[in-house]
Amino acid sequence: MTSQVSAQADEADGAATGEQRAPGTKEVRRLDRVIIRFAGDSGDGMQLTGDRFTSETASFGNDLSTLPNFPAEIRAPAGTLPGVSSFQLHFADHDILTPGDAPNVLVAMNPAALKANLADLPRGAEIIVNTDEFTKRALTKVGFAASPLEDGSLEAYHVHPVPLTTLTVEALKEFELTRKEAERSKNMFALGLLSWMYHRPTEGTESFLRSKFAKKPRLAEANVAAFRAGWNFGETTEDFAVSYEVAPAASAFPSGTYRNISGNLALAYGLIAASQQADLPLFLGSYPITPASDILHELSRHKNFGVRTFQAEDEIAGIGAALGAAFGGALGVTTTSGPGVALKSETIGLAVSLELPLLIVDIQRGGPSTGLPTKTEQADLLQAMYGRNGEAPVPIVAPSTPADCFDAALEAVRIALAYRTPVFLLSDGYLANGSEPWRIPGIDELPDLRVQFATGPNHTAEDGTEVFLPYKRDPHTLARPWAIPGTPGLEHRIGGIEKQDGTGNISYDPANHDFMVRTRQAKIDGIEVPDLAVDDPTGDASLLVLGWGSTYGPVTAGVRRVRAAGGRVAQAHLRHLNPFPRNLGEVLGRYEKVLVPEMNLGQLAMLLRARYLVDVRSYNQVRGLPFKAEELAKALKEAIDD
Repeated sequence: MTSQVSAQADEADGAATGEQRAPGTKEVRRLDRVIIRFAGDSGDGMQLTGDRFTSETASFGNDLSTLPNFPAEIRAPAGTLPGVSSFQLHFADHDILTPGDAPNVLVAMNPAALKANLADLPRGAEIIVNTDEFTKRALTKVGFAASPLEDGSLEAYHVHPVPLTTLTVEALKEFELTRKEAERSKNMFALGLLSWMYHRPTEGTESFLRSKFAKKPRLAEANVAAFRAGWNFGETTEDFAVSYEVAPAASAFPSGTYRNISGNLALAYGLIAASQQADLPLFLGSYPITPASDILHELSRHKNFGVRTFQAEDEIAGIGAALGAAFGGALGVTTTSGPGVALKSETIGLAVSLELPLLIVDIQRGGPSTGLPTKTEQADLLQAMYGRNGEAPVPIVAPSTPADCFDAALEAVRIALAYRTPVFLLSDGYLANGSEPWRIPGIDELPDLRVQFATGPNHTAEDGTEVFLPYKRDPHTLARPWAIPGTPGLEHRIGGIEKQDGTGNISYDPANHDFMVRTRQAKIDGIEVPDLAVDDPTGDASLLVLGWGSTYGPVTAGVRRVRAAGGRVAQAHLRHLNPFPRNLGEVLGRYEKVLVPEMNLGQLAMLLRARYLVDVRSYNQVRGLPFKAEELAKALKEAIDD
């Protein structure tokens, strides 16, 4: 996000204040922030529930950050721990950066959801449980010897037992649905209850439900009725004596028009904007893979912007088609995750040899192999840097937040077009599925990405004839000309065998190969990227914490905590990972200690040590989840005191 940093710590405990109320009305408490987690079985609609609550929160004007978490299986066994799906939302009246370390409120639709998430709850948290699902069989399935609702094990929490299923079925009697059909709406009852508790708008959800079930109006009205019943239950039951208000985060945002956006959606919009600014048709050649598939789905909806999407039979065909489109004068893009990058590696090397603009979007996930398809990780950096045969350098760009995926896409396209090279864009599952407010930019804020295609001869031969040399380079960028197939007089060879400098003819000459290898490397090394900006308020910090990609939010939240406690720490964040910013070595040498948090085993740290001979320290985790602000704050304090 581009909002200004609040004086409040990102993860500070929410402050609550009350207000005077008339007799017979319920108390309303004001909070500055809340973290809610919806959890249930894979079929309970927790992702939809979280999405709707998030949309209404965004329309209300709060700052927010989300963390969807769901199984990789299409339908994990019902009522089991592996089948638990959850959605966490952190919203506040000030600038925040993470989905929060621990939820203040847990909505548990069954015993599995309670057990899977209980360890994350702080003392005093509120738990809303669907008591209808706490049957002996369901409890036994997840290892509860007795019901936690009755054995005193939840005494540290404020527990609200609610028969969600029974209440939903009762509320939908008039719609003559089967019991199974009625039970499916219990997530909307829960959403209505939480919407009442936190004073969320309701019109958007009701409109959404009527649109979603437009072809089944009876189901649409049933879901609306369940939603309203949940709201009314909160209003009338004695168990919920308090509701809460979280004011809009008016001071956190620069003026402008905002919308809630996920990383994958922002990336798709960034690609469309880039194609428009480059005046090139956008072609996506892709094979569906978690967590990148949403980009394919979204881009397929925008044929009106000249977007063409091709769902290939496999990863190799997808990138082959994208590279062919680039050869034909389009903005070629392929989307994938780590396993797909492995399959695409030879064609990425071909794009390096052909020196054509191509964007490889890698939405990283847990590995190796199939690994953790729905969990996040940052472990593809070395694969993007070196995962090809031969010397095949490729620029690498990494977004830092869901909204930043839009700008990162524009930057990756800029480099690809200006330097005629494939470019890696390294997002990850946390950014892809998470969301936050995004200020919609004006057209005049977008960069001009237009390129000039070759239209005629570019070289005079010794005999005076005008010829076209496909590998004659721009002296500034070292980019070769981009010639559209079929342009008279610009015919040239294409293929994977080494090219002769200038002519592009096949060459096995040792000196020529050495020259071409060094030239391709020099082109990448010479890419112009902004200097690394350092946030060091006091100017005398001994520790620099350096991050990349999606660690930005947790790192910044951790830094805020340390500074609030009087610690002095500098912070910097890398967007360009190849080439590095030109001032990076000087920045690293400025600090006594450098700490690099990564969701891998130290890949960036290894690159920095090798390149700059600096004793970089690593702080690593590979749990499939983003860092927590508190654990990073602790690591920073230990590094300062060491």
